Amino acid sequence: MRRREFLQWALAGSAWTGIAAAAGKRGRASLGRVVVVGAGYGGATAAKYVRLMSGGRIEVILVDQNLEFISCPVSNRVLGGQRTLAQLSFGYGPLQQHHGVKFKHGSVTAIDADKSRVVVAGEKLKYDRLIVAPGIDFIYDAFPMLANAQERIPHAWKAGPQTLNLQRQLIAMPNGGVFTIVVPPQPYRCPPAPYERACQVAFYLKTHKPRSKVVVLDANPVITSKRALFERAWRELYPGMIEYLPGSELQQVDVATRTVKTAFDTVRSDVLNIIPPQRAGRIAREAGLANAEGRWCEVDFLSYESVALPRVHVIGDAIESGLPKSAHMANAQAKICARAVVDLMLGQPPDPAPAFANTCYSYIDDRQAMHISTLYRYDPAKKSMQAEGKGILSEHASAQEGHEADAWAKQIWGDVLG
Repeated sequence: MRRREFLQWALAGSAWTGIAAAAGKRGRASLGRVVVVGAGYGGATAAKYVRLMSGGRIEVILVDQNLEFISCPVSNRVLGGQRTLAQLSFGYGPLQQHHGVKFKHGSVTAIDADKSRVVVAGEKLKYDRLIVAPGIDFIYDAFPMLANAQERIPHAWKAGPQTLNLQRQLIAMPNGGVFTIVVPPQPYRCPPAPYERACQVAFYLKTHKPRSKVVVLDANPVITSKRALFERAWRELYPGMIEYLPGSELQQVDVATRTVKTAFDTVRSDVLNIIPPQRAGRIAREAGLANAEGRWCEVDFLSYESVALPRVHVIGDAIESGLPKSAHMANAQAKICARAVVDLMLGQPPDPAPAFANTCYSYIDDRQAMHISTLYRYDPAKKSMQAEGKGILSEHASAQEGHEADAWAKQIWGDVLG
């Protein structure tokens, strides 16, 4: 399958129209209410597709503490100077106007599975099925001082104000300075993103502060995704500018001097970007959904129903899956989950053989990008989603793939929010 066809298949909504038509033919009586907690790539997609697939017969309430959607994919390009955060920010109006999704602004403070309700700012919302897309939170157990040092040492791993803070620090950095990125052990959100960030920072420095340096302290033994492609990009585009140090797990941090120590090196930086280890978002942990060592949520991959709480489904970066934690993955899981929820509320079993694709682009400068695409199918013996073959990997980065990466972003934003 050619790359463009693969992408179109991965994001197409046509594969889901059959169940929507079937639901519509059964009459217009209400099937109940679904509450969706979290309005990122997973939650917003799930809210939209439950409405679509049920023919509008399921009431959907989407809850989020933020009033707008800010895309983490493409946000590294804000550091490179090719995008603004405003270009990656979108409202939830189209979900309400085009699909009848009800949006509620606020934080969910509790999930009461016994009474089938969630608490939002003191208000109790009943549900027939609950979809939780809590995203990730950060683990500061080893370095608690970092939790209160985000102005000085931002992680910028959730696109928003910290992205702008890191950009300001980069712009203010002296020519000849050091920008250090600290990569946590896997699993973490978006495996190739730290290395893409190194490219985007190096591009900015090469253009504006060419005597500067990027240091990548990686807790992992090797680059975790697109290794050969990133190594080639660093060698050809940024020779001598990016210093990559694998097996460099963080041991000490001095916030005041922006100095970090590993078992092998001590690095003092002008800009220090520490990406902390991650786990499922707060509400999932507090509700008892994070039952895999208190960190990630185990689910049934036919429906994404939690194995810990009945009629509660979990999607996105928070689940224990062994798969990449990416925006495209969350979008794909949301569609499987939405279809399963509609099936279950119609009194039918979920699809026994779900499949989806995951595509991930990485920009290496202001024009060129590269990608990896993989098809996943449900394995009934392993009861999990398994990769089918090795997938499709770019032979090299190119401007053409840069255009395709831009098209991918526009298409998935439209799919999630349009």
